[in-house]
Amino acid sequence: MRVALGVEYCGTPFHGWQSQPGGETVQDALEKALAGICGQAVSVICAGRTDAGVHGTHQVVHFDAPVERPLSAWVRGVNAHLPAQVAVRWAQPVSDEFHARFSARGRRYRYLLLNRPQRPGLWQGRLGWFHLPLDLAAMQDAAGRLLGEHDFSAFRAAGCQAKTPVKTLWRADVRQFGNLFVFDFEASAFLHHMVRNLVGSLVYVGKGNQPPEWVGELLLAKDRTQSAPTFSPDGLYFRGPIYEPHWGLPDPDDDFLDGVFK
Repeated sequence: MRVALGVEYCGTPFHGWQSQPGGETVQDALEKALAGICGQAVSVICAGRTDAGVHGTHQVVHFDAPVERPLSAWVRGVNAHLPAQVAVRWAQPVSDEFHARFSARGRRYRYLLLNRPQRPGLWQGRLGWFHLPLDLAAMQDAAGRLLGEHDFSAFRAAGCQAKTPVKTLWRADVRQFGNLFVFDFEASAFLHHMVRNLVGSLVYVGKGNQPPEWVGELLLAKDRTQSAPTFSPDGLYFRGPIYEPHWGLPDPDDDFLDGVFK
């Protein structure tokens, strides 16, 4: 039976999502926990890999269960074997045609940025930080210029393995709640480091280094060296894939961050 899981995690103690020989990744922790329930090795496929230090509120994975277990075993049972920073939120049987990565028609990311002179203490590792005042209206203007289908080469990491830099960005919002800025992005797909590079360039606009029009110029230039440095992974949250309704999977819009920031 093919099973899909919804997983949330704090990425701070891990070396990213994807399995590595050292075993210090979220995938390694999840596969080890699943093996504890199955009694044998299990491989999972995720909707979107995340880098070291990046968090996930609604990662979706699928695996082909080698043994039959009640759905509660894939949630409560697996959680009993997971480190405290990782938790399965739900489990659901899916058809063999479902693929966590290739069935997704889009993905969502959120970046949380603390804007105050002092670095974070309580939220260290969970928020990005910038010390100078930021102009919300300027960043919103710049973000709007990113919408649509573009070549995002200016925001692509050097080691990106995507076949094409052309992506369609459906949402690029910037909101402010006191000294917290919330950046939301939704797209057909994202390039490696794309969100962190977008946030870095929007911050350049927000602090007055560049006008909002500069972001549009970066898109046309298609030159990574002309845009801002890659921003910290600390405040980046993968909010999950977007699937067609017929798959019947839970919607990630119930995550706790939406409850706080709506």
